[in-house]
Amino acid sequence: MIAAISGRALAAAARRAGYRPLVADFFCDTDTVALAGRATMLPGDLQRGIDGERIVDTLRRLAGDDLPVAIILGSGFERMPETVEEIARHFPLAGNGGAAIRRIKDPQLLADDCAELGIPHPQLRWDQPPDPENWVVKTAGGAGGGHVRRAAGESPTAGRYFQRFVSGRSISALFVGNGQTAHVVGFSQQWTSPSPTAPYRYGGAVRLRRFDRRQAAVIGGWLSSLTRRAGLIGLCSADLIRGPDGYKFIEINPRPGATLDIFDDVDAPLIEAHLRAATGQVFRLPRFVDSMASMVTYAATPITHFPSIAWPEWTADQQSAGTRLIAGDPVCTVFARGPSAQSTKRLIKGQASQLQLQWEGDRT
Repeated sequence: MIAAISGRALAAAARRAGYRPLVADFFCDTDTVALAGRATMLPGDLQRGIDGERIVDTLRRLAGDDLPVAIILGSGFERMPETVEEIARHFPLAGNGGAAIRRIKDPQLLADDCAELGIPHPQLRWDQPPDPENWVVKTAGGAGGGHVRRAAGESPTAGRYFQRFVSGRSISALFVGNGQTAHVVGFSQQWTSPSPTAPYRYGGAVRLRRFDRRQAAVIGGWLSSLTRRAGLIGLCSADLIRGPDGYKFIEINPRPGATLDIFDDVDAPLIEAHLRAATGQVFRLPRFVDSMASMVTYAATPITHFPSIAWPEWTADQQSAGTRLIAGDPVCTVFARGPSAQSTKRLIKGQASQLQLQWEGDRT
């Protein structure tokens, strides 16, 4: 059973591993419904988040008479450790429980752990910095980049903290934790899709075919140290920035992340690795010989009646015809493969631009 803001990627991964997924998410997209044994709407919405008071009843109805092998929680639960603990009282949870989420998503605890472990990490403060142009402001427990702003003009607010801005290339590491060690699946380069209200909104990621072995070992050591501290279990992702003076560790998302699509493999399914890690069993990880990218497309302006589109096979999370969208709503996810990260990123951006013309028209 899967619960997430968007459950399509997890549902596809479950199918590749031979499972019949039951899915609760905010969209119930056509392709999610096709992948799922059963699907239902997750209580809540994108603006207010998941309704923790109704989640257990929703999952009970979704399960029906079936006894799920496990429940996997995706995006949306990072700021809800108490809700995660309540879900775990009713269903067999595969992945991180409330204690691990609480620790790894607490910015102060994470900064303290990094300082003790010698992991380079940006400076943190809760009060307004004297040089706000050199800082960003974030929501504690936030994920996806939509909550991040430049600090200039921002005042201290409950649940928001200031982090020194780090310039450089955004890199993500997907890994599987077993409570003691982080087993790195691979690295990807990420990019943003800025909007007027969300300058660091997630745009996409490309799987890196090559990564410096020495640096990979160093980052793997950092992640293993944090995995032991927090007791991380299953698929997680870490965000880093590569700047002129090396890598700085930014944060960990203690759940299967946005790069699951580009790292999963039918011969070594990542959902199987996730489930086996959760039960203390040995697991296999996939190997890669090429590059793959995924990219989220968003509505630039409101769309009162989404048109009917002949969706290409390299898309997913497809918006249904007739849907009403506000500016900033996700429309679909685009995929591409290529021999290198650079060529694959160029290809996917071209594909996305051509596809957007079908619902936006040529505005040149």
